[in-house]
Amino acid sequence: MNAKKLITDNLLQIVRKLMKEPVDAQVSISEKAEQGDYYTNVAFRLASILKKKPLDVAYEIKSELEKGTKSIKGTTGITGDFNSAIDRIEVANPGFVNFFLSEQYLRETAEYINKKGDKFGAGEKLKDQKVMVEFTDPNPFKEFHIGHLYSNVVGESLSRLYESQGATIWRVCYQGDVGLHVAKAIYGMQKLADQMPDESAPLSIRAQFMGEAYAQGSKDYESNENAKKEINELNKKIYEQDSSIRELYKKGREWSLEYFDSIYQRLGTGFKRFYFESEVGRVGAELVREFLKKDIFEESDGAIIFPGEKYELHNRVFINSLGLPTYEAKDLGLVPTKYKDFPYDRSIIITAQEQVEYFKVVLKALEKINPELASKTTHISHGIVKLPGGKMSSRTGEVITGEWLMDEAVSRIRKDYPEMNDKISEKVGLGAIKFAFLKSVIGRDIEFNFDESISLTGESGPYLQYTYVRTKSVIEKNHESRIMNQGKDTESALNLEELAVLRQLVHFPQIVENAQSKLSPNSVVSYLFELSQRFNLFYQKHRIAGNELRLELTRAVGHTLKNGLNLLGIETVERM
Repeated sequence: MNAKKLITDNLLQIVRKLMKEPVDAQVSISEKAEQGDYYTNVAFRLASILKKKPLDVAYEIKSELEKGTKSIKGTTGITGDFNSAIDRIEVANPGFVNFFLSEQYLRETAEYINKKGDKFGAGEKLKDQKVMVEFTDPNPFKEFHIGHLYSNVVGESLSRLYESQGATIWRVCYQGDVGLHVAKAIYGMQKLADQMPDESAPLSIRAQFMGEAYAQGSKDYESNENAKKEINELNKKIYEQDSSIRELYKKGREWSLEYFDSIYQRLGTGFKRFYFESEVGRVGAELVREFLKKDIFEESDGAIIFPGEKYELHNRVFINSLGLPTYEAKDLGLVPTKYKDFPYDRSIIITAQEQVEYFKVVLKALEKINPELASKTTHISHGIVKLPGGKMSSRTGEVITGEWLMDEAVSRIRKDYPEMNDKISEKVGLGAIKFAFLKSVIGRDIEFNFDESISLTGESGPYLQYTYVRTKSVIEKNHESRIMNQGKDTESALNLEELAVLRQLVHFPQIVENAQSKLSPNSVVSYLFELSQRFNLFYQKHRIAGNELRLELTRAVGHTLKNGLNLLGIETVERM
């Protein structure tokens, strides 16, 4: 059931007939109903070759198509016959060709969707591809802040989009369990030893203490020279696995990782592998020293740097003057370590936008060391989440945690909608956050507004979940409708609201495919919101009970909403 492919296959036949050289024929979804369901601008490309006006070429294409060109039956969708699927073709200035789907095709769309069920929207174009997606990446000994939550939501959605197209996905998480931040945290743990909770304390309390310890260590490191010296010594002991701090290090690491796992379970993310700086630092350091001999790196003031200025970037230290690998070297060592575990075709790394320039240098260094793996690697940066109260900073202790945001959203849902039980409130609250995070283009900052995000009537996750519940309720109340209907109204002309919903449903597979290829979950968000608006208008204006077509349409909307929300990592609920 791929209308786009049906049109494209027939259009290519016409292009081959008109041209001696191959020309790609792009078919896109129309933005306005009066412009049809699909359009092509191929006439513009042909016109420059044929030395004709685009409008004349467009009319020529239309004429050839209307002669009854057939697609190869059984390969393109519900109806193998182009003439049965397309109601009419129109030409628009200055040379667009618009395609309008037939009512027959649209009617069959709903039936097809209901047969496919949770498979509707899935494809196979990436079935032989292996993709590793690295995201979230919180550091042990620090709190799981709102930026980590944003990274998780983006990474999980991108992973699901790739899976929808048949790719094999490894979700991985990279965490800094060594480094100066760990030394600061352990220093703070020692200083705040009398406030340290015991093992029986709730995870959130232990995680909060770790955040406070890190903030204390950071404050003292910047304001007290003796503390700075002590923390630097701790940093060396951590790398050397000194027995004097082993137990404290082990406790802090375990508390952090246990806490992070509880958040991943709550969010519905299951990582295939966790990587740590402690395991890749040595690999990175060896690479840097090996390629220092090949003049990829340079020595500078006792350190080893990558001369980014040679490539219009900036220089960065990969091994410091103490001989220890920096974040840069560790990231370099992470790449072959990941590839050894999972020989991927593509590796996607998701971080905050503030690391863009950093990754330009790291990836340039990787390109010089291993161009093949560099070509397989894509860095994606997301913006920051803005909330009332100012900028967050775990360094100062003024951090907005991911757990706080989730708890606050769920709490407000419970307050505003007391009829929802705890399980439903949890799903709706998390749905509100995920929708709000994903509705903007990845890379933009987000202004998170609680009132807008938890609304059941606006552009929000709960609105989509509520629309899904409405489809389920309609079906449940009309489970005997096929008997009651006895064939009435199934062949009458489709009204405007029915057509609007069906035309939106047709596009879902292409929307999903485009969202994956362009790494844009926001396009799925926009599509689902538009579908919900169209369905709710249809619901308000027409009686569904006793009409088999409308019930089929309602079921199809339910399937599509559920499948689309799943791609965003949002769970549906049966009641609200």
